[in-house]
Amino acid sequence: MENSDPTRADYPPLLRLSPEDNVAVAAAAIEAGRPVTIDGREVILSDCVPAGHKVALAAIAAGEKVIKYGAAIGSATRDIAAGDHVHTHNLKSDYLPTYTLDGSNPYLREDEAT
Repeated sequence: MENSDPTRADYPPLLRLSPEDNVAVAAAAIEAGRPVTIDGREVILSDCVPAGHKVALAAIAAGEKVIKYGAAIGSATRDIAAGDHVHTHNLKSDYLPTYTLDGSNPYLREDEAT
């Protein structure tokens, strides 16, 4: 596969998976302070970002939804600036637990919980 090496200079360091996304995914580890242009806008990374992790493309206010794949994947737990690493330190999942064994899932019958 041609142009599949994320260390190549012509390979985009950040990938926006959907036009609605307010985050992009690092194709490879990216060092702090590196300016990256994505969709015609420059974002300067405030932290080192490991491969596969998210970077804010614009400011995301505390409580605002983080959008990836064109869908909300969680909410910001604090203000996130453009270029910030987005991960568990500033993002919480909004997914509801599907299976729990502590009795808190109203959809699980008591006899199924054991």
